[in-house]
Formats: sequence, C-alpha cells, structure tokens
Amino acid sequence: MSPALAGVLQLTALTAALALAYRPLGDYMAAVYHSPKHLRIEKAIYRCIGANADAEMRWPAYLRGVLAFSAAGVLFLYLLQRVQGGLPLPLGFASISPDQAFNTAASFVTNTNWQSYSGEQAMGHVVQTAGLAVQNFVSAATGMAVAVALVRGFARSRTGDLGNFWADLVRGTIRVLVPIAVLGALVLVACGAVQNFSGIHEVGQFMGGAQQTNGGAVASQEVIKELGTNGGGYFNANSAHPFENPSAFTNLFEIFLILVIPFALTRTFGKLVGNVKQGYAILATMGVIWLGFTALMMWTESAHGGPALQAAGAAMEGKETRFGVGASSIFSVATTLTSTGAVDAFHSSFTAFGGGIQLLGMMLGELAPGGVGSGLYGMLVMAIIAVFIAGLMVGRTPEYLGKKIGTREIKLAACYLLITPTLVLGFAAASMVLPDALGSMLNTKALGAGSHGFSEVLYAYTSGANNNGSAFAGLNANTPWYNTTIGLAMLLGRFLPMVFVLALAGSLAEQQPVPQTAGTLRTEKPLFAGLLVGTILIITGLTYFPALALGPLAEGLS
Repeated sequence: MSPALAGVLQLTALTAALALAYRPLGDYMAAVYHSPKHLRIEKAIYRCIGANADAEMRWPAYLRGVLAFSAAGVLFLYLLQRVQGGLPLPLGFASISPDQAFNTAASFVTNTNWQSYSGEQAMGHVVQTAGLAVQNFVSAATGMAVAVALVRGFARSRTGDLGNFWADLVRGTIRVLVPIAVLGALVLVACGAVQNFSGIHEVGQFMGGAQQTNGGAVASQEVIKELGTNGGGYFNANSAHPFENPSAFTNLFEIFLILVIPFALTRTFGKLVGNVKQGYAILATMGVIWLGFTALMMWTESAHGGPALQAAGAAMEGKETRFGVGASSIFSVATTLTSTGAVDAFHSSFTAFGGGIQLLGMMLGELAPGGVGSGLYGMLVMAIIAVFIAGLMVGRTPEYLGKKIGTREIKLAACYLLITPTLVLGFAAASMVLPDALGSMLNTKALGAGSHGFSEVLYAYTSGANNNGSAFAGLNANTPWYNTTIGLAMLLGRFLPMVFVLALAGSLAEQQPVPQTAGTLRTEKPLFAGLLVGTILIITGLTYFPALALGPLAEGLS
C-alpha cells in the first residue's frame, strides 16, 4: 500500500468516526448545559467552594468568575512547581526556577500547554498529576463554559443573563470530560500506553549503551491532553513517544480525541439556539477548512522535490516510521487547527511550506474546529464579521440568529480579532532586534537559517498567543525573555478575547429578537458557509501575509 493511499484511508476512517460521534455527543452536551438539575457530587463541590449554582450571572459576574478561578489556578500551579523538591515522588528533580514556573503555570491554566522543559527531566509525579493534569481538565471546561455563555447570548432575549459560570465549569468537567477521559485512558492502557508511578530506571538500548527513563500516570494525562485540546506531553517527545502513543491505532485514536468535542459543539450550538441547521453551517465551514488544510499538508509532505525525498518516499525527516507522512500530516493539521499543541512529529522538520501550513492554521484563530470551546466562540465571532460584511454589500442592517449586529457588537468583535495579531507580531518583532532573543536560535549557521530562524520565533509567539503550545523546537525558549514574554502572550491571548466574547454575549442577550423577513441573510445556507470561509481566509491573509512571506514562504522559495 502506498503512503498516499494509507493516509487517505486513515483520513476516511477518522471522518467516519467523527460523523458517528457528532450527533450523540453534541446532543448530550446540549442536555448537560441546559439541564436544571445538579448531580450529588456537583452539589458537594458547590458547597465546598461556596457557590450558588442556580444564580444567573450577567456578563461582568461571569467574567469575574472566569478570571478569579484562572488566577487561583496560576498561583496554585506556580507554587506547586516552586516547592516540588519537598513534595512526595519528586523523582529527584529540583524545584522549578521562577521564570519557568510562571511560564508553565500560565501555559497550563490558559489551555496552551507550551513547554519550555522536558517533562521526564523536570516534573515529578505530584506536579504532573495534581497540577498539570488537573489544569488539563478545568482549563478545557473553562473554554467550554465561555462558549456556552456566548451561545446563550444568542438564544436568550431581554435578560442579559448568561447562566452560571460555576455550574458550567463543574458540569463540563464532571459530566463531559471525566467520563470520556476514563474510557479513553482504558483504551490507551489496553493498547500499550504507560500508567504507573514508577521511578527512574536505567534501560539498555538496542544498539548498545543505556539510558534513564521513568514511567508515570501517562495514559490518563494523555487522553485529557488530547480531549481537552491541551497538548502538554508527559515526555519531551510528546505524542511521538511510544509510552504516550504506542501504535498507528492509538495515533488515529488521539487525533479523534482532539477533534471530537470541537466538532460536536456545533451540534450543541444548534440545539441550544433551537435551529440545528445553524450548527450544520458552522460545521460545514470548519470541515471545509480542516479537510482542505489536511489535503494540502499531505500533498506538500509527499511531494518528491529532491533525491532525499525520493529515496525516503516522502519528507520523512522528523517523522515516526510507525506513522509515516500521512498520519503525521493529519495529526499536525489537527493539532494546529485546534489549540492542542500535541505533536507526533518534529514540526520544525516539516517542509518549509508544511511549516507554513501549520503557522497559518494557528493564525486563522484555530477555528476549524478550534480548541474545546474557544473554537466555537471564535467561529461565532467570525460569523458576526461575515454577516456585517454581507450587510455592507447589500445596504442592510446585519443580523445573526435574530439579533441585530450594531455598532457595539461589531466593535467588540473587531477588538477580539485584533488582540492575537498584536501580541504575535509585536513580540516577534521585539525578539528579532534583541541580541539575547536572537541568541536562542540554535541553527543560525544553517542553510536558510535567516528565514527558518524567523519562522521559529514567529511560530513560538503564534503558538503562545493562540493558546496552541506546539513549537518549532530549534528555538531555545527556556530563557527569561521567552519564558516571560510567551507567558504574557498566553495569558493575554486567552483572557482578553474572553472579555470581549462575554461582553458580546451580554449585549446580545439584552436584545429583543428581530423577526426574519425576505431580506434576512439565511445563515444556515451553503452561501453563508462559503462567505464565512472566505472571510476567515481573507482577514488572516491580510493580517499575517507579510510575516509569512519573510518566514516559510521565503524559505520554501529559496
């Protein structure tokens, strides 16, 4: 079987699995967030934290809940790393330095999971399980809660109420993420992933010599790493490590976990607004972009542009022979079109245009299907921009889901769009003029290092500000400059957009629905889905094309 055919068959199987899970999971999540009842364990949690889960919140109160909970998470995780040396099961590792502890705490709380450390050489079992793994659950649940709040803004009228953050957070964790994670961990363990609290062992190597390795609660963290679109690996090699990802089947299963909730949330959206066709339009937009990027990546990495590629059968440098070009391409696109950041191949070793596709996927805002929660609310903001553009073309006040898109709404949507490019391009530009930052490029003497080195820096800040977490690993990011600035990019790139999303949700929830007329743009039709795809690509292209031209495009054409 040719590598191309193998890739197509895997993509077909993945699409079929996602289609089978789409309706039941989407309907289940809609029922979870719409239910008036609380489980017994949820009531116990509410009592412990002193929350009234039945109290409705307007957007400022909802936002305060998000920020307070996240700030507490950053502080707790920072302190846990700083005292690691005195905790049980530290595996002999010292406490984490202040700048790296800040970077890691910001990373996991913002659902980014950027790692400037090697997991098996830095983090003990307690930090991994009680710190990092816990944030994998609650940071994902926070993103889902904000997405549901925005959906309620469309569904409700003349109230301004968006639900209760604490109820949404707990339900998303207890009813959605934990059950799927338990089942997924059992699958990974059955297929060979590691799940223990083993210490460090010295093991022999096939070609002679020995190396040290340790185990850990890998399978349980791996499944929520993918399911919650987190991305932080237990080991430095991430999902290329056989302890995390033992076989071609587990590789495809992990890609499924990355995509299943973001895609299914479009069904949840349609159910909560009372029109499932609206969810199908958003799904179609996400699906077209995802399949297009995947096909383009597979073609780029399979093109035989030179003797080395012809001898290997494709661009195999940096890729696992267990997976090959097809599966590595599918994984790469899935992880950069969502806020996951997990990798099963070395992204810096992809072809220049392949690296450009990865960058562009994040620069789109990771909308197709995007992160857990963040993908849906990002796509809905883009839908508001699209109906505004359509309204300008026909001279009609734009409407979306029965709500008028006025001056306030479009300003909030525009602010949402401008945050990430400002962070990415601003920090990347500063890094290119500071000698210490330039010194972190490890391949400055390599052929094409100028454009590729710039791509490494651009990728780092694109990944951080978009809360992705993957990296072009030729950049040494474990320096005070990069730890601090990428940490700030992650925090600002996560929470500033949430401010505008929740303000937008509150504004929409206060409106009275507008009746549909013959002149209303039908946003459930293929025409609108096509307009939305074009809007996303054009806005991203106009914003980032100069930077891409200096990086992957220049390298690919040189």
